[in-house]
Amino acid sequence: MPNAIRIHKAGGPEVLKWEEVEVGEPGPREVRIRQAAAGLNFIDVYHRTGLYPQRMPFTPGVEGAGTVESVGEGVEGFSPGDRVAYAGPPGGYAEERLIDADRLVKLPHEIGFDTAAAMMLQGMTARMLLRAVHDVKDGDTILVHAAAGGVGLILCQWANALGATVIGTVSTEEKAELARAHGCDHPILYTKQDFVAEVAKLTAGQKVPVVYDSVGKTTFMQSLDCLRPRGLMVSFGNASGPVDPISPLVLSQKGSLFLTRPTLFHYIASRAELEQSARELFDIVRSGKVKIEVKQRFALRDAAEAHRALEARKTSGSTIFEV
Repeated sequence: MPNAIRIHKAGGPEVLKWEEVEVGEPGPREVRIRQAAAGLNFIDVYHRTGLYPQRMPFTPGVEGAGTVESVGEGVEGFSPGDRVAYAGPPGGYAEERLIDADRLVKLPHEIGFDTAAAMMLQGMTARMLLRAVHDVKDGDTILVHAAAGGVGLILCQWANALGATVIGTVSTEEKAELARAHGCDHPILYTKQDFVAEVAKLTAGQKVPVVYDSVGKTTFMQSLDCLRPRGLMVSFGNASGPVDPISPLVLSQKGSLFLTRPTLFHYIASRAELEQSARELFDIVRSGKVKIEVKQRFALRDAAEAHRALEARKTSGSTIFEV
């Protein structure tokens, strides 16, 4: 039987268990995939800890790529042997899995399994942030937190390709160099510099129209101070912990600001939205304007080790599990 990581109760990385699983045959409109690689994302930590509750037991992982083994009744457009990828419901930390066919996309032959597993969730998230949540245009200046992370590196490159000037926060000199090499015009070492003051200096006091913040608790309030009047605060993650509740009056006091907490799956809910998002991602990666940097690789059975590294901020770029 194939193996998978299973979680039977919420907790630390130690709850990630390597177990044999019965996958079964695909039901109506389902596809069975033999996975080649799976991606690691902070949402997996939120699922593991119970911040985003799941029905137990379950297999985490919302990003992966592999080959279709079999299809269920009513499936159209996919056949055994097809190369596919997804960003979808949990179940990715597995050698084989079932998934609804409408959550899959075919993988262009130019894009390898490892690259796909590292970019589907992160890349479509970047596309959502830059094209749907806020339409970044040539000449804009934006602030990206965690600029050397998986989403951060893609965001910086894609925004740069759109003609934007990118200010990014990072924790180390090494991450600053990595971000700079991937489209971040002005890396800020937040461990040594006041990023609010630096943003004001870099924009001649004008500040920025949008902040992309996946860090959460430790950066949220200061991020509001980086926005110009009527600017948009995009909180799309909580790597440092959930943001404390705030009064809407704070948004008024700081310049009639806008606040959103987008989730990718609301932006790819329909088949048409998913296909458009994936198509734009594939196109920009194939163009060479966005390079997917797989910086860490783990065996799937070592998922606990990978989670510890992610939570300790010892990772940069994308991380994948080799299945």
